[in-house]
Amino acid sequence: MSETKTSAPDSTPAAGDEDLGAASSQLSTAPAEDAPNLPSLGVIGWVRWFWRQLTSMRVALLLLLLLSLGAIPGSLIPQTGIDETKVAEFRKAHETLAPIYDKLGLFNVYSSVWFSAIYILLFVSLIGCIVPRTWQFVGQLRGRPPGAPKRLTRLPAYTTWRTEAEPEQVREAALALLKKRRFRAHLTGDAVAAEKGYLREVGNLAFHIALIVMLIAFAWGQLFKSEGNKLVVEGDGFSNTLTQYDDFKSGSLFTQDDLDPFSFNLKNFTGTYEASGPNKGTPRIYKADLSYSAGADGKDEKTTIEVNEPLEIGDSKVYLVSHGYAPVITIRDGKGNIVYRDAVPLLPLDGNVTSTGAIKVMDGYRNAKGEREQLGFQAFFLPTYVKGNELASQFPALLNPVINLEAYHGDLGVDAGIPQSVYQLNKKNLKGFKDAKGAQVRENLKPGESMKLPNGAGTVTFEKEIKEWAGFQVARQPGSGWALAGSLAAIFGLAASLFIQRRRVWVRAATGSDGVTVVEMAGLGRSESAKVPEELGDLAGILYEQAPGAPDAEDDPAESEASPDPQVVPAEGAEK
Repeated sequence: MSETKTSAPDSTPAAGDEDLGAASSQLSTAPAEDAPNLPSLGVIGWVRWFWRQLTSMRVALLLLLLLSLGAIPGSLIPQTGIDETKVAEFRKAHETLAPIYDKLGLFNVYSSVWFSAIYILLFVSLIGCIVPRTWQFVGQLRGRPPGAPKRLTRLPAYTTWRTEAEPEQVREAALALLKKRRFRAHLTGDAVAAEKGYLREVGNLAFHIALIVMLIAFAWGQLFKSEGNKLVVEGDGFSNTLTQYDDFKSGSLFTQDDLDPFSFNLKNFTGTYEASGPNKGTPRIYKADLSYSAGADGKDEKTTIEVNEPLEIGDSKVYLVSHGYAPVITIRDGKGNIVYRDAVPLLPLDGNVTSTGAIKVMDGYRNAKGEREQLGFQAFFLPTYVKGNELASQFPALLNPVINLEAYHGDLGVDAGIPQSVYQLNKKNLKGFKDAKGAQVRENLKPGESMKLPNGAGTVTFEKEIKEWAGFQVARQPGSGWALAGSLAAIFGLAASLFIQRRRVWVRAATGSDGVTVVEMAGLGRSESAKVPEELGDLAGILYEQAPGAPDAEDDPAESEASPDPQVVPAEGAEK
């Protein structure tokens, strides 16, 4: 005789079922939240109430949401620690909003008081939530699954049958079966109690611990990070000191002593491009050949840096981030004396490396009257020039290079003490050279060609040698490894807490009033799921093979209609 069913437990346990609560307890380590008696809290009571609210899961999720929302202005509004120039431009363009943003700390979101407060509260909330749950979970691991309730019929998944096997044999078979299925099982009275799915809570705790690790890594990285950029022409070098960088930004606790000591020289840059097809002009190879040394007395070593393949020295990574051309220009005065000769790095404007920049002669030049003067040239470079299209290069490689120079003389403004870009020409105190027709002197030059300046002012030569330059970014992110580990741990922990169900199974075998052994099996999960009835049915089927059902009693017509093979089928409603 067998009886199979699933049911939902009653909302109010009947007399004799007080132990049903114990059977379903501690399926989670979430602390029970009892409503405090607010009128009689007192100071200590209020402190305890506030602490319980702060360390509750809903408050932690709320703080995490606020932290995410608070990070949005940091992505949309220019930040002082990232780009001071854009912040200054924003202030000029928005004279009304800028003072409001200043008061709200929106120009430095990640170091503002309100963002730091949310960050610290979230950190404290997570720790206050994890510590007691971890301690409680350790206690559960050291304990045993609770004994079977008196009335297993009240559990959501339940099955029973009668067998001629002895109760001791059934319990031993059930214990062996459950242990084989990786349940933690033990004998308690006339029943076997088993539990499985502890990795759910492990995943839950791992997810929250991973969040703490990520918060610490993020804070550590923001405080001690550094990032600088340097443009290096072929043949030139770089030493990792603050004065060598073109631009540099760092965390608030970063010091110059944190810079890793190293230096490198750019020996050669190689760039190749697709010559035809729909991807014409797309880079195929971008690589920079370097010789570098780490430390004050390090040996020179050779290496090659490619895109996404940085050079790692200590805690610093050297990335290849940009590329361009540096035509070699020679400038002579009216007497033929060389007053300037150097490779001039020009900045690309498009994917075909159409480039622009400035050439500045600040010292050593005298005009035809023998007076000291400064020269400035606005340069426009086309690696592949096509006649009829002087505005843009047609290909990024040096197939037909042409440089366009526009000549000026006067005061460059470099002695005024006001900083200016080396790639831009300040024409405020400059006068353009005029030709015989009174037009601005402007000329296209091919490698090896020269341009004569009016009135014997000198010549400008575009040398046949064209060097290339590479832009490097030296980044130091001390917390990136921990952040990656925390992210991976959070993903695996979240997956475990979502897909693993913690459940309990009880098997009771006792002698009935007619002397035949009655076997009862019941299952209980943390939440309603079809997995518990399915798993209980599978276990019951295996145990039934070892303790098959007894013949039906002739005097019990109700039992004779029951199925001899126990099955657990989800019920449509609760047992009434």
